Amino acid sequence: MPPLTQTLDQLKAEITENDGWVAVTDGRLVGALRAVQDGELLLIGRIAIAPDMQGEGIGRALLQAAEDGSTAAQAELFTGSLSEANIRLYESCGYVQAQRVPQDDGTEQVYLRKQLRP
Repeated sequence: MPPLTQTLDQLKAEITENDGWVAVTDGRLVGALRAVQDGELLLIGRIAIAPDMQGEGIGRALLQAAEDGSTAAQAELFTGSLSEANIRLYESCGYVQAQRVPQDDGTEQVYLRKQLRP
């Protein structure tokens, strides 16, 4: 999934073509996750949690819902190397770092994978 630089039409097409999960608390949207299954790989992206709700287990629950809703053998997601809290969360959910891709700004894009099924 490309970075958040899409046009409205591209965003509408992505929502139509991908799976999505949301978390709602007291009628308020507090988290969202989008994913697409590509063969045996579940590509997870666009994880967003309301800033005041971070640390409440919402991201973990959304990841679990996406994994449970897939028939893929593996899941993959990525984050920036400066997002240490995200990396810790993903690793605590069973994801392992698979690749680090250097970026022009001196950071790295960190790809993590998790085995979902044998």
